[in-house]
Parts: sequence; C-alpha cells; structure tokens
Amino acid sequence: MKGKHITLITATIAVALITAGCKETQPTDAAAKPPSVPVAEVMVRPVTPFVEFTGSLSAVKRVELRPRVAGYIQEVSVPEGRYVEKGSRLFLIDPRVFQAAVNAATARLREAEATSQLAQAEHARAEQLFAKKVVARDRLDTAIASRNAGKAQVDAAKAALDAAQLDLSFTRVTAPISGRVGHTLVTEGNYVTNGVTALTTIVSVDPLHVYFDVDERTYLRSLAQGRSKPGTPASQAPKVMVALLSDTTYSRPSRLDFLANAADRGTGTVRVRAVVDNPDGQLTPGLFAKVKLETGAPQEQVLVSDQSIGTDQGSRYVLVVGEGDKTQYRPVELGPIVDGLRVINQGLQAGERIVVKGLVRPDMQITPQVAAIDGTPIEMSHAVGVAP
Repeated sequence: MKGKHITLITATIAVALITAGCKETQPTDAAAKPPSVPVAEVMVRPVTPFVEFTGSLSAVKRVELRPRVAGYIQEVSVPEGRYVEKGSRLFLIDPRVFQAAVNAATARLREAEATSQLAQAEHARAEQLFAKKVVARDRLDTAIASRNAGKAQVDAAKAALDAAQLDLSFTRVTAPISGRVGHTLVTEGNYVTNGVTALTTIVSVDPLHVYFDVDERTYLRSLAQGRSKPGTPASQAPKVMVALLSDTTYSRPSRLDFLANAADRGTGTVRVRAVVDNPDGQLTPGLFAKVKLETGAPQEQVLVSDQSIGTDQGSRYVLVVGEGDKTQYRPVELGPIVDGLRVINQGLQAGERIVVKGLVRPDMQITPQVAAIDGTPIEMSHAVGVAP
C-alpha cells in the first residue's frame, strides 16, 4: 500500500516537471514581436534661405510737445497712454491776456483804416484842385504820401492782428501728429515758457521702424547689389518679416527702406531699417523684435521634427529605418527651424524613413508605425509618407 503512494507521488512530480518544461520552451507573442515605433518619411519642400536678427522698434514720428506762448496752464485734457488724433486739444493756457491783445490789435486796425480813408479823400480832392490849377504840385505830393502812409498803417495793423490771433490760438495746445501720448509733465496752475517747458510726448504707432544690424557677409550677399543699382524696384528688394519675441511665427511683413551709408568698423555690421505696419497696435516703440531677412531663392530642403533628433557627445543624429525595419545611426547637420520643423542640411535624403520618437537604439529591430512628421500616428489608409 505504501509503495502505491510513492509511485503516485513520483508520477505527479514528473508530470509537473514536464509541464513546466513545456511552458519554458514555448515563446510568447510579446517576446517574438519587435516593439512598435512611430516612423515617418522625411518631408521635402521648397524653403527660402534666411538669416535671423534681433532688432528694436522705433516710432516713425516722435514729438516732445512744448508751448508756443508763455502763460499759466488753465486746463489739462491729456489721455495719458492712449491714442490721440492729430488736432486734439491737450492743454489750455490762460487765454485772457491774449484775447485782450487781439481786441487791442482790432482797435488799432480800425483806427488805421479810418486814417487811411481820410488820406484817400484828401488825395482825391488834391487831384481835382491840382487839375484846376488851384493848388500847387507840392499839395498833391503831400496828399499822395499821406494816402500811401495810411495804406501801410492798415497793413501793419492787420499783421499785428494776425499775430495776436495766432498767439491766442496757441493757447490751445493740440496734438501735432496722431499717435500714443505719454504722461503729463505739467499740471494746472503751472507757468510755462514758450519753447522751453516740456508738456508731454507723442509717438506715432502705425507704421513703425525696426532697426537691426546685418553682418558683413549677409550684406555683401543680399543687400550690396541692390544698393549699386539706384533704380532697383522695391519688389526686388529682399523680403523681411518681423515678429515679437513671444511670437512663434513671423506673421508681420515689412519692407526695407534704409541702409546706413557706412559700416561700423567696431562691430563689422551695417545698420538696416525696415518699415512694419502695426494696424492692431500691439507693437510699441522700444520693444525688441525678431527679424527674418531672406537671402536667396527657394531651394528644396529636407525637414524633420526636432523631437526625432538625438544628441551624441555634441553631435546630432537621427535613426534611419533601413532594410528589414532595422534602425541605423545617421549623423546629420542641422539648419534653421522653418514653420516648426528643423531643416537638415546634410545627412538625409528624400524618401528615407526615420524614427520620430521612442526609446530606440541603433541596430534595433522595430515594427514601424506610420506617423506624421511631428510624431502623431495616422491611419494606415491615409499614410502618404510626407506630411501635408
């Protein structure tokens, strides 16, 4: 009886060992299938070569407002920091003294006109009497001189009245240009001196100037030829785009309108100015700006996502999917970023597939998963290899 139990236990152990051995020798599907990795065909499209610079925005017009007549400030209506139209009243200087001067000049003009009318009447009578041989020639000459003097006095009185009215109009200090006004420098009750006391500042906001310094190589390659031809049309000038430092794309076209007449020997650069429209008013003088200057005709370039580029001891590389879906190490030379994609100057060719992202090493077997160039997986039925 005891022998039967031993035989049964031995058989059970044998079956268990055989079953375990079978499980160890049977490979699982997960171990047999290589990992799925997003893969995309590199994008090839025309890209215009360009150089980026950092510039600064400046107002086309800037006015430091000062009074044209002296007096006490009676009223201040400056909308500080806001936009004002040309001709808007900003300050009012006490006009009473100038109104009195206008009244006095008006009275002197009337007096001069009365004197001139009397002189003209005397001249007419003298002419009649001289024609009848009643008075001598000197009487007529005296009447002519009095008439001319009366006319001159009228002209002088009119000029004095015009000057007095002009001074009266200057008591209304208005905006000479349209633009954004600064803070008020003088308040009510203060005495201001004509041409001396600063009242406020106004800067134009649309359009604006953007100044930037171009290196000598870029100047000789892209700008020097246009300067040597005075009749070069604006359409043939290099294209310039402007963006704020917070912008991700260049969405503000501008046009070149000035090149410095000499290069700076200390920095080896040439000062360049462009005009940029600012209809939305977001740009303001004094801000830094990014400037993109096109330097040639469009050329076919290879574009990839930045996330597909790896770093290996200072050099850059991508993993190319070769024959048999095996990854290959490929060093590349990077260019600028265009519309969020990185230009590859050397190392890749059209039609090649690269690993977009994932924990993948060289010489690794993978299962390609078709993706857009930015790494987003796409349906197989819509896979075209090149992102639109």
